[in-house]
Amino acid sequence: MKNLAVLLVIILCFFSCKEKASNTKSDTLTEENSEVKNSPKTYSEISIAQGGEWIDGPRGHKEYSGGTAFKNIDSLNVPSQHTDHTWFIRYEGPGWENGQIGYRLYLDWRNAIDIYGKKVDSIVLPYVGQDGFDSYHEPANWGQDILKAGKSMGIGGYGRIVADTVVHFQNVKSTIAKVENLKQESSVNITYKEWQSGNENIDLNSKLTIFPSDRFTKAELTPSKEITGICTGIVNHNVEFFKKEGEKWGYIATYGVQTLTSPPDNLGMALFYKLDEVKEQKQGEHDHLVIFKPTTQTLTYYFLGAWEQELNGIKTKEAFIADLNHKLQSLNKTNSII
Repeated sequence: MKNLAVLLVIILCFFSCKEKASNTKSDTLTEENSEVKNSPKTYSEISIAQGGEWIDGPRGHKEYSGGTAFKNIDSLNVPSQHTDHTWFIRYEGPGWENGQIGYRLYLDWRNAIDIYGKKVDSIVLPYVGQDGFDSYHEPANWGQDILKAGKSMGIGGYGRIVADTVVHFQNVKSTIAKVENLKQESSVNITYKEWQSGNENIDLNSKLTIFPSDRFTKAELTPSKEITGICTGIVNHNVEFFKKEGEKWGYIATYGVQTLTSPPDNLGMALFYKLDEVKEQKQGEHDHLVIFKPTTQTLTYYFLGAWEQELNGIKTKEAFIADLNHKLQSLNKTNSII
């Protein structure tokens, strides 16, 4: 009888432990599933250095020296001493991404937009540039910076054409950048106060929004005054150029070997614009330009990049053009590709 009792205790302990292990495993899976479920589909950020100080740098301007860490913030009133290569803003400006692509804007006089090519479908920007200011130029498991903007506006950046020259943002009284992450979109909002270009002085608001699916960013520019020459464009890397117009919308695009990877590989870039908002499309010194008509109404356009190393991405010129034509058809029917 005693032996039977001992046997019953052993059996009960066995099933109790098994049930506990099962529950523990279930809890772990629930936590993992919850983490995946709650992972954002889009993301935007701006991150600044902490723990250092502004000093006179070797390039003839102030630099932020001795920073010990970066801190993400929701809004930044850009310091007056900030310019290119001051080591103050992580990867030099705000960034935004989804599971297919990432972008960043140089938040200084250049104001160009760059592309982060991604090999993974997860959010990566919080980790980019943390291990060295410009380490993102080197290949990594997640991808890398793939576009050389140079003196251009990059992809979908904006400026003003004056005497056949694109004026960037060399003369601005103040620049305020804000990031916003919502359930179905993430955006970067920038306010430029008293932007001087040629003989004109205006305020300009921009909003750059990315959505959970596809590679495009929706750009919205709102000038405070009607002036000629506000423009956007695509950097000219002397690869194949495409242009197509429909009833209401058109696009310009490039495709070919034009990345910073080693060796360089294929990248497609495109910009969609409303025909009734555009004065002309022409070739500039560094960009394929789209020049807008004077207005104080919000100007809307879309831009995108398609890298051949993107996970399950577009691999050929033919597939790239087919994708653009499908989007153009949607825009002409609905005024949207979202």
